[in-house]
Amino acid sequence: MSLLLIFDFIGTVAFAISGAITGIQKRMDIFGVNILAILTACGGGLTRDIIMGNFPPQMFVNAFYVLVAAIVANIVFGIMYFHRGIPRKFSGLYDRGLFIFDTLGLAAFMVDGVMIGANFGYEDDKFLLVFLGFITGVGGGVLRDVLSNQMPAIFVKHVYALPVIIGGILMVIMHELMDSWNLAMVVSFALVIILRVLARHFLWNLPKVKLDSDGI
Repeated sequence: MSLLLIFDFIGTVAFAISGAITGIQKRMDIFGVNILAILTACGGGLTRDIIMGNFPPQMFVNAFYVLVAAIVANIVFGIMYFHRGIPRKFSGLYDRGLFIFDTLGLAAFMVDGVMIGANFGYEDDKFLLVFLGFITGVGGGVLRDVLSNQMPAIFVKHVYALPVIIGGILMVIMHELMDSWNLAMVVSFALVIILRVLARHFLWNLPKVKLDSDGI
């Protein structure tokens, strides 16, 4: 459980930073930045709890992670506010930072989703565990993208969601074979990060239809 709490905290901080930076980039005020950061950090867990019928969802029962996300959002906002955004010379660093935080959030919350499902008694339902890991990992990012008026990254960006699915499958298989959730969590967390880094470096993307200028 202590390892799961570590992954929870990593995912919350990482996605809160990702949401806050996106909100600032979209010229939201401090309230909008906070809301976007909180929903990015907690939205995956909220969606997971609704699917599992866990009411009220944990973010409303235990406000710790909501508070963490809000604190992180205000720190990011304060830094950007007093530095008047991101200097042009640091624009590349900004892009890499956003990718890193997004990837950490995906990997950490994938682990969280699988483990929450197992802890709720669904350990034998492998498909459900993988799905819960998937929706917990990508749910917050989808809410972030929709609320910031952009195409959700899971549909277009460097096999964004596929590493989460692969990581979830590996996690349940490793537990089945080795009967160790801790080892399965660490290895699958690392795999998601490695796949995302490789996809970014080699520009891997899933196939899509190429349309002409008329959209035909």
